[in-house]
Amino acid sequence: MDGIPFVKMSGSGNDFIIIDNRTGAFDRAKTPDFIKAVCERKVSVGADGLIVIENAETADFSWRFFNADGSEAEMCGNGARCTARFAFLKGIAPAQMSFETIAGTIRAEVDDSEVRIQLSRPQDFCMDVTLDVDGQHMRCHTINTGVPHAVFVVDDLEGVPVQTLGEKIRYHRYFQPAGTNVNFVFHANDTMIHIRTYERGVEGETFACGTGAVAAALTAIAGGMVSSPVQITTRSGEVLTVDTPDTAPPFTDVFLTGGTRLVYEGCMGEEAYAAG
Repeated sequence: MDGIPFVKMSGSGNDFIIIDNRTGAFDRAKTPDFIKAVCERKVSVGADGLIVIENAETADFSWRFFNADGSEAEMCGNGARCTARFAFLKGIAPAQMSFETIAGTIRAEVDDSEVRIQLSRPQDFCMDVTLDVDGQHMRCHTINTGVPHAVFVVDDLEGVPVQTLGEKIRYHRYFQPAGTNVNFVFHANDTMIHIRTYERGVEGETFACGTGAVAAALTAIAGGMVSSPVQITTRSGEVLTVDTPDTAPPFTDVFLTGGTRLVYEGCMGEEAYAAG
């Protein structure tokens, strides 16, 4: 059957559609209507995002990452780990590779299903920002780990209204015009963090967020609450590891490690994206 070949992968609960477009045959996969159609759950493939692999001049390949709402994002940590494994399995790149993103060149190392990536240097680090949210003063830390994040430390992670509160903060005037991802974290001990994340572009809570895990870990290290390596328990129950040799900003070398799953390979027929 004619259609668009793809792979469905998951990284710690984040799921992605990956399309190899190095020939340029599937440029339609980069259009917002197509992305929204195929990422919609229950009526199409369904995913948190879509990744398109393309050729690169200075790395093994390049990627374009798109959120489920069709918007393009600079970076996605779990998506990057899944992409690295996909590229290795398909013979696109060796086990130790590099690939180009809007956020910079990402280096990755694939070891069976586990993938370790080195992220680009974090930017816009700011501790103890006070926001007015519906008349309530809330303190957070902000950092860009490839995409912008706000990190809130909470005592009761299960009691946080992630959807409603996350949406208000995501669109808060302090973070305009780009908006922000919103992370709520509980520090379990000096090496373990539990996290819940509201992701912009998905516009809801996801089971995991790689760049959010990194944001939570780095702000906790900077605040003296944890030490590297940091274990981050995601909403899916899977654990990501963030490590860095630095104990304070600027964090020049930051690594994210975790498992990936190749869920299935398929071929999208026209009905998968007819709404697009």
